[in-house]
Amino acid sequence: MKIVKIQFAKWDKAYDFKPDNLVLAIKDKVIVETEMGLEIGEVTGFGEVSEQEAVAENSTNAEIGTGAVEIGDARIIKPVLRQATIEDLEKLPTIEQRNEAFDFCKEAILKRGLEMKLVDISFSFSGNRINFAFIADGRVDFRDLVKDLTAHFNKMIRLTQIGIRDEARFIGDCGHCGRPLCCRGFIKDFSSVGSEMAEAQQVVHRGSERLSGCCGRLMCCLQYEYQGYKELAEKMPTIGQKVNVDGKRGVVIGLHVLKQSVDVEFRDDKEGRTITEVDLNRKNK
Repeated sequence: MKIVKIQFAKWDKAYDFKPDNLVLAIKDKVIVETEMGLEIGEVTGFGEVSEQEAVAENSTNAEIGTGAVEIGDARIIKPVLRQATIEDLEKLPTIEQRNEAFDFCKEAILKRGLEMKLVDISFSFSGNRINFAFIADGRVDFRDLVKDLTAHFNKMIRLTQIGIRDEARFIGDCGHCGRPLCCRGFIKDFSSVGSEMAEAQQVVHRGSERLSGCCGRLMCCLQYEYQGYKELAEKMPTIGQKVNVDGKRGVVIGLHVLKQSVDVEFRDDKEGRTITEVDLNRKNK
């Protein structure tokens, strides 16, 4: 089954819909039907899945009102209704309306003294719902805030807590490499980046500030070459391992993964303590 990825907000994930006979391109605006009514979204990608995969990947969509609906014990992906027209786009809130809503919510958060940071807002195509995206260190009791927003806007209000990496992707910036953030470009789904990746690539000594992105988390690019470093490291001896080099017995005290060499310490009654870098690809005599 061919699918098209539709995103309703820059900080939200993309959901699967069927393009049917429509000819769509990346960044096209389309109208789709969800469990909560008509929505306008942007095409972010394409794919192809089997019927079983479609059921598995969209198993939670009906719960949040997106592309899948229940039919008996199964779920199917809804089709894209049509491409958005100029008239459709004109129905969307203006920048002034968005800014006004954003400022009101931000002020309401301050009045309530809530430990949360408002990031963005998203209006439904039907105009009867507003979704406020925020970040926070932990759980936030925003029930009173929802009452304030509902009374002011007279619309259905939803607050969505997003991650700090989602905020970085939404706002955008440049990484240490000088290029735009990877999450702003080609990374669609965040995967776990752990300290073991920095250790395997021997960059822990650089410190957390140089290894962290603008979001404050370990940089996503640490995972790009991690598997390669792991495979190279598996071919090497470990620190403290005793080895024979040119007929002499020594102990490994340092590793150079990319160079595929090790620092070996030799102790001799005559020569004392010496350290030699040994190329693992060399042939021992």
